[in-house]
Amino acid sequence: MFPETTFEYTISPSPTVMALANTTFLQNTTEECPSIDDFRNKVYSTAYSIITVFGLVGNGFALLVLLRTFRQRSAFHIYMLNLAVSDLLCVSVLPLRVVYYVNKGQWNHGDFLCRISSYTLYVNLYCSIFFMMAMSFTRFLAIVFPVQNLRLATERKARGVCICIWVFICAVSSPFLMAGQTVDEKTNKTKCFEPPSGQGVGKLMALNYFSLVVGFIIPFLVIILCYAGIIRALLGRANASQQKQRTTRIKAIRMIAIVTVTFLVSFMPYHIQRTVHLHFMTRKGTSTCDEVTMQKSVVVTLCLAASNSCFDPLLYFFSGENFRNRLSTFRRPSGVLHTGPRKASPSEALKALEDNDNQACNGPANVA
Repeated sequence: MFPETTFEYTISPSPTVMALANTTFLQNTTEECPSIDDFRNKVYSTAYSIITVFGLVGNGFALLVLLRTFRQRSAFHIYMLNLAVSDLLCVSVLPLRVVYYVNKGQWNHGDFLCRISSYTLYVNLYCSIFFMMAMSFTRFLAIVFPVQNLRLATERKARGVCICIWVFICAVSSPFLMAGQTVDEKTNKTKCFEPPSGQGVGKLMALNYFSLVVGFIIPFLVIILCYAGIIRALLGRANASQQKQRTTRIKAIRMIAIVTVTFLVSFMPYHIQRTVHLHFMTRKGTSTCDEVTMQKSVVVTLCLAASNSCFDPLLYFFSGENFRNRLSTFRRPSGVLHTGPRKASPSEALKALEDNDNQACNGPANVA
């Protein structure tokens, strides 16, 4: 230990002096570096409660609108529907975490719910990322390759993509089912959601890098590349002398900025800090203050990641006329819904980019 090395070649003080010095040192350490438990319990219970309320209300209302206007379904509509379901499932397990942290880290709901609540949170966290990536790629096809989009971005193919996303994420997240409840020998409390120690850290490190690359970096690069292509196409296509096209271009770029910033705020801090924290856990000789600081940062970034469920309903509304048109249709009597078949040529699909975000993002809608 560091103190032993420091005093190895100095005059050894008396046992009484050493005892007093150690007592004073431990008291100062305790005062300066309080336990993470109080901070974690307060922040998690408060943040998860707020996220649960806003997430349930926002995504529940969005899902209701999307289901009631299902006749206007399209590829983009299918992705929005699955994203809303994913967010609802994500916030549905948060109350169990709220109760856990309100009880000061005491789990009373059994091993099965402990495993399921951890598994469900991460499954829907990464499903949200992949659905956002799919939505961005659909926008890219519709704006940059509108003719090919009529053939590629179909409702049937969108359903196939969603099924593949659910199956893939559920399969690769299965290791979270292995982490159940444990008993803390010091406090005799039943614990859940706690990081492993010893050999478990190595397995968690491998899982972290897989999810970091496949679940965050690749979707992030796809989103950035898609939006870069969209901006380039809009800037090259729009005529600066035409006010209508200039307004459409500004709206599209604003939407891209909102989606990108939301993605970065929600997911990037969590993935970076989680990786740093796992490396920190493998280090030896770290001080208590450093450990507390690191754990606090993990608490904050995990709350940011979970809060994405509250941001997605805002994205539905501000991403363009798509969801707002559905909302206005939702408020009309059911008899006025347009139910006749509708076809659009490639030129009409391009024109729709200026008038309706639904057409701009998805190509022609499939109307039942």
